Parts: sequence; structure tokens; C-alpha cells
Amino acid sequence: MNILVSGAGIAGLALARELGTRGHDVTVVEYGRHLRLTGTPIDIRGDAIEAVDRMGLLAKVQKQRVRMSELTQFVDSEGEPVARIPMAEVSDSDDDIELLREDLVRILADALPDTAAIRFDDSIETLSDDGDDGVIDGGGVEVRFASGRTGRYDLVLGADGQHSAVRRLVFGPEKDYLRHLGVYFALADHPGEARSEGANSIYNVPSRMAGLFRYNGKAVAVFQFRSEPIDYDHHDLDAQKKILIDAFAGHRSWRIPELLDAALADPGFFFTSASQIHLPSWHRGRVALVGDAGYCPAFLSGRGTSLALTGARFLAEELQRCGNHHTAAFVRYEARQRPYVTFAQDRVYSGRDRMLPTTWDAIAARNKALQASGTGAP
Repeated sequence: MNILVSGAGIAGLALARELGTRGHDVTVVEYGRHLRLTGTPIDIRGDAIEAVDRMGLLAKVQKQRVRMSELTQFVDSEGEPVARIPMAEVSDSDDDIELLREDLVRILADALPDTAAIRFDDSIETLSDDGDDGVIDGGGVEVRFASGRTGRYDLVLGADGQHSAVRRLVFGPEKDYLRHLGVYFALADHPGEARSEGANSIYNVPSRMAGLFRYNGKAVAVFQFRSEPIDYDHHDLDAQKKILIDAFAGHRSWRIPELLDAALADPGFFFTSASQIHLPSWHRGRVALVGDAGYCPAFLSGRGTSLALTGARFLAEELQRCGNHHTAAFVRYEARQRPYVTFAQDRVYSGRDRMLPTTWDAIAARNKALQASGTGAP
């Protein structure tokens, strides 16, 4: 089949790998001008480990394993450690793999077969599905791209993230499926701290968190804060930086001013909401969604990467099993993936309350509970 994948993130690259190695011609179209490598370490859990193993990439992934979360501590306003991350609560098992997002992206991109290609600096502008009876022969999807190019594909797969253009074009506006969890997240490089020593630190003020994480010779400033939904342009970095600055206005304790300065100076600044996507179905006609585009669990779950990997694996397997009956394959893919999505999306609330207590008393109570459970300061 001739398959178009929208998005060259983890879900899109995994799809290209899984489908391309099964003989399909895959084109990945990516809005950005290059692969996005920024981001804090990510986790591969449960059956997603098996998915990576079946791709033949497990040894490479394990080689890049880091233990950042284990080295992360909550600190007070003086920078003194008060508690550690409760790994027994956040992990599924000792087999979970934590690695840098950039390392997994590079591993997947380097593993793409000759039948898969990425086209950067372009995106889908319109989709027109011919309609069919659930089989490949006799129909297709006409696509017009922002660049002016056009193409016809047997299937179109949206792997373009929480703010998916494919989902909007085929299923309707994002607001119909978005469930905001009341939290925003920001990330910025902190070159002044690169290669410096020290543990990874998280500092709380009510309903907010600022952190400094070090890994692989670099350092990043990390922020989270509680908020009602904010309307902003997802491509306007200056507007996003202003939202962050406003959220921390008046807070000068610990290293918050320094970390905000790093965010203002970073041209690669990243900002997003903790939101979930809930759809009754992830396919329509010849179009299907994979990863955050279809079932974003929010970063608070720690399972977005795992869902992207199992989703790509299950969809590729079902297309292979069902031959040219793509509708049957989509139904089977959903049946296999849905339990994982439900579990991941249900796990977010404990993580939110742990990371973002709403009062000084709640912060103190969180620290006391962690200390009592054996995860106090080292």
C-alpha cells in the first residue's frame, strides 16, 4: 500500500518503521524543518518494551538508558533536599526503560527502511476520502499539502500529536475531544548549567513547580503550573513565554527567576498543556489516528511514548493480518489498543497532585508522606 503518515514524532517514526518493514511505501510529512529532539526523558513501559524488541531495537534502546527520575529530588527554598521521587509508585516494573527523547527519536529514524521517507517543512492542508466498502482496491485519499503538492494515498495515518491537523480535518475541531487537566508544562535549555554537577531538583510553590534537570552533559529548566484552559497560538513562542512568565509572576524564591530567564532566552522553548484526547473511534474511512493524535494521555501519565509504540505496532500487525481490508484492521487495532489507553488516561490524577500541591500545607504534607514511605531526602 501507499501510506501517508502525518507527523515525524515517536508515533510517526514507529509507524514508518513498522509499515515500511512490511513492504508498504510510506511517506512521513512533518510540519517542522527537522526532527524534534528536545524534551525531558521518556519512559517505555509494559508491552511497549515488547514492541521495541520486535522492531529489533531493544538492545539499542537499553544502551541509552538513563536513570534521571531516580536521581530527582524535591527541594526547599534553600535548595536542600526534602524528599525523592517515589519510583515504586510511578513505575510499572523494574523493566521500565527511561531514556532521552532525542535518543529514541534518533534510534527510530536511523532504523527506517528504504521504503519509508520523511518530507520536512510541509503539512496536510486538505483531505478528500473517496469512500469505500472497507477494502483498499478502488479508492483512495486525495491530499493537498501546504506546499502546494498533491498526492493520492491508500491510507492516511494521523500521528501528528495532541493538536493533530488530521484529526481536525477528519473528525472535527479539537475542542470536541479535548479534556483539559488543568496543568501546563514548559521546557527550556539552560546552557549556563550544562555539564555542571548536582542532582535533579524540583521546587514547589502552591500550584506551581520549577525544576532543573541535568542529563547527558546538558541541563534544562522545567516548569509546570495549574491553570484553567488558556487560548494561545501553538506556534507563537513569544506568546507562550509570556504565559509562563505571567504564571510565575511574584515568585522569586529558590532559582525561579534564573530558570525563567533561561526560558526567555531559549529559541527552542517548548510549551504544552496537560490535556487528554477522548474519541469514540480512532478511524474514519481510510484515515486512522495513532498516538497523541488519537488518545493523548497527557504527560502526567508517563505513558504517552508507550502508547505511541504499541499503537504503531498493533496497527501494522492488523493491516498485515487483514490484507486489503483496512476497516477490519482498524477495528482490530482499536480493540487491542483501547485497554492500554484507558489505563494510561486513568493514571494522571495522582501524578498531578504529587507534582503540584495547591497550598503550602499540601506541599508539606506531600513531603512528610514521602519521607514516611522511605523516599525522604538522601
